[in-house]
Amino acid sequence: MHYAIIAAGEGSRLAQEGVAKPKPLVELSGEPMIMRLMNIFRRCNAQSISVIINDFMPEVKEYLNSLQLDIPLNIVVKSTPSSMHSFWELSKVMHPGKFCLTTVDTIFREEDFAGYIEAFERDDRHDGMWAVTPFIEDEKPLYVDVDRGMNIKAFCDKPFEGAKYVSGGVYAMSDKAFPVLNQCIEAGVSRMRNFQRALIDAGMKLKAYSIDKIIDVDHASDIEVAQAFISNAE
Repeated sequence: MHYAIIAAGEGSRLAQEGVAKPKPLVELSGEPMIMRLMNIFRRCNAQSISVIINDFMPEVKEYLNSLQLDIPLNIVVKSTPSSMHSFWELSKVMHPGKFCLTTVDTIFREEDFAGYIEAFERDDRHDGMWAVTPFIEDEKPLYVDVDRGMNIKAFCDKPFEGAKYVSGGVYAMSDKAFPVLNQCIEAGVSRMRNFQRALIDAGMKLKAYSIDKIIDVDHASDIEVAQAFISNAE
């Protein structure tokens, strides 16, 4: 399994709220968020890790360049207009095959993530598996409409009758997604959620995997919440 991390956001809200470190280097349990993710990936059979960071955080680039991992680490330095564009830049250096993509500020329990990855590695019927959660704390959540078998039917900006899950910001898929991503870029599509809709329109079979709680670190107050969350899990 290959892994990719989108860490190209500016982290402007954290900076405005007095957090001095770039978001990827904000520590949880004494470990930078980006390193926490990479260590979890390595324990989940990572064959390679690809990371995109922006041009404005030289500290993050320096940190990544200082690492000595036992697997390939591909680093892309580029500021992009959206997470979908960041994914596109990452796709140029990623290895073929199954992979898992996430943003650097997505916080989950390691045991939940490991179960999710194991489920996708075993799955030979779907083109992708999305981590979804009934825990809704995102300011602009993406609602996920599923059938009884947890097959994804649609991605919705607004809640609908019977809505239960939102996207957890963790996406496992095969490299069949890359042509769809390229088509989105060529068509001038923006935003990750629109790429996800394009996958459905292209006929790709996506399955949802429920994790009871996934949180994001968007504000300074979220750091303490995330710390308590993973501390309790550990």
